[in-house]
Amino acid sequence: MSEFTHINDSGEAHMVDVTAKSVTEREARAEAIIKMAPETLAMIINGEHHKGDVFATARIAGIMAAKKTSDLIPLCHPLMLTKVTVDLYPEPEHNQVRIQSLCKLSGQTGVEMEALTAATTAALTIYDMCKAVQKDMLIEGVRLLEKKGGKSGHFKV
Repeated sequence: MSEFTHINDSGEAHMVDVTAKSVTEREARAEAIIKMAPETLAMIINGEHHKGDVFATARIAGIMAAKKTSDLIPLCHPLMLTKVTVDLYPEPEHNQVRIQSLCKLSGQTGVEMEALTAATTAALTIYDMCKAVQKDMLIEGVRLLEKKGGKSGHFKV
């Protein structure tokens, strides 16, 4: 197992210095799942929610969140993202929506946290829009699916 990079020699949290790192193409994919009642999912899929298009709102929220990750996670570097996508896949057979995000850039540090933030925020947005209809929705399975680029190489679930 690798050492923690965000802890200095004194055991204090700090932002990693990436100044000397090479600029490389970096990409990360993440997902989150939100489970709900079949009626709630049907309402979303059929466009019957009184607040509007739940998936469009969640998609935009996820993209916006990826761009704001360094404002939310204290030791993340502000990044110049070149691509962010958030895709929502309703899975009625499991009473859930699978949310998958992709973040890309050319830079000195990875985009895993941005991809995770995008997927999670999209799930939270679905919850927020639907909480008046159902309060016991469950967000789970938040995970990194894949990362490419950088010193640590390629990771894939």
